[in-house]
Amino acid sequence: MPQDSAAHTPSAESDPAGRLIDYPRRGGPTVLRILLGAQLRRLREARGISTEQAGYEIRGSHSKISRMELGRVGFKERDVADLLTLYGVTDPGDRATLLELAKEANTPGWWHRYGDVLPSWFEVYLGLEEAASLLRTYELQFVPGLLQTEDYARAVVRLGFSDASEEEVERRVQVRTTRQERFTSPGAPTLWAVLDEAVVRRPLGGRAVMRRQLRHLIEMSELPNVTLQLVPFGAGGHAAAGGPFTILRFAEPGLSDVVYLEQLTSALYLDKPTDVDTYMRAMNNLCITAARPDDTTRHLNAILNQL
Repeated sequence: MPQDSAAHTPSAESDPAGRLIDYPRRGGPTVLRILLGAQLRRLREARGISTEQAGYEIRGSHSKISRMELGRVGFKERDVADLLTLYGVTDPGDRATLLELAKEANTPGWWHRYGDVLPSWFEVYLGLEEAASLLRTYELQFVPGLLQTEDYARAVVRLGFSDASEEEVERRVQVRTTRQERFTSPGAPTLWAVLDEAVVRRPLGGRAVMRRQLRHLIEMSELPNVTLQLVPFGAGGHAAAGGPFTILRFAEPGLSDVVYLEQLTSALYLDKPTDVDTYMRAMNNLCITAARPDDTTRHLNAILNQL
């Protein structure tokens, strides 16, 4: 990229459609909502218009504008059209581009067909995961969903949903296997997983299931886009002792890093720089504490031989 390229980057006001028109549609509505919301915020701020004024224009509140700008809600085309008028976007081409994106942002992602078994707060994560170019995850109880075999995934699902029917169990497993497909496809994102040794020592699903899972982890670690590290018991306490977390990074500069923290009935999505920096430091410290990837592979083979 030319060194002076930043000097020629168009402002939101001079180029209302921004780079959104060229943004790849991977990630579905979640990412498009975030990108379009951010562009609407830039247009509003460029005009010096408050969220209260913008809310009044679309017969809503300032909190509705905030939710739209954060990509937390869908977009009504009428609302977007009214906001573009308020923000002085009159060029037919620019308006058409942004209104088309608003329509796309309301199109369901592939996971929509699993809505009967997926909570809405997790659907947000699936959209972010689909768009991420790098995922760094730390787990201390289960193998991450992106690295689970089908049998291991069934055992995890049955543990968390003991009353689930066999059909529901299989649908939940299908969601995980569908998510995994992207990581073995051309142009796959990077996955960097750090696991506490307890994850691979706990024989979830029984000995045979765990042996297959360990072999799968070893095979996945050989992929060029997958890095696997194990935090051995001997490492003692470490910076992320509080619980598992995932950091998602995106190639699109309009999307900031997101830290995902899953709870039993909800999830937290942190994108404030101070929060992200704290978790990034914890992740970096974990990677220093953990065994190197080649040592991790030897450790996994040793555990496999012991089972």
